[in-house]
Amino acid sequence: MASAIRIHQFPCLSDNYGVLLHSPATGETISIDAPDASAVLAALSETGWKLTHILVTHHHADHVQGMDELKQKTGCMAIGPANPAIKGLDRTVADGDSFELAGEKVSVIATPGHTLDMLNYHFPASHLLFAGDTLFAMGCGRVFEGTPELMWNSLQKLMKLPPETQVYCGHEYTLSNAKFAIGIDASNPALQARLKEVEAARARNEPTIPTTIGIELQTNPFLRAADREIRAGLAMQDASDAEVFAEIRERKNRG
Repeated sequence: MASAIRIHQFPCLSDNYGVLLHSPATGETISIDAPDASAVLAALSETGWKLTHILVTHHHADHVQGMDELKQKTGCMAIGPANPAIKGLDRTVADGDSFELAGEKVSVIATPGHTLDMLNYHFPASHLLFAGDTLFAMGCGRVFEGTPELMWNSLQKLMKLPPETQVYCGHEYTLSNAKFAIGIDASNPALQARLKEVEAARARNEPTIPTTIGIELQTNPFLRAADREIRAGLAMQDASDAEVFAEIRERKNRG
């Protein structure tokens, strides 16, 4: 069933994405994070939608710095993780919580690793996931506050979602991620084809987001720690999946 939710994605800051969700049925409009108030307000003006909610994924400034201005100018409600570093939340949520928004159930998935407070928002009826900085196209967030094992556990939660789930993430990192991925998983034909598609899209200055869980399972080396060829290339045939993931993450950090 096609989603009744309308989505407007737009670039902001240096490489962030802003996303607005709108339900014609309820009139609600949701901003995923608040990276840049001026960009969000411009997107609202362009669409004609009235902001009613902000869903906050985590406390990093490039995801929350516009929240105060947006709340003042729109009167919207802010929902997010219980972290004192996030000022102005009207409601806090945690792993396993669910609530109704835009006429649909929203499930909260905690994905600590990039930060300890990271939350993802899953709209199962519309097959939508708003992943913040947990999962990127062919990448994942740098592990700032958690451990590689914690991040791997978080990614495993997302890997279990339906393959048709559309994934919206916080940044346009896809081309650099793809170039790194091909060095880890060079013989993967799906990844080879995807690298070409991404290079062409970015040459046209087109977004590469959203992706899907199914595409990421085929092409994202951070989700493919169990793959025999990746393990052989890393000389880690007998390692755990978490150890293989940690090695791939460390190689990306060094890159």
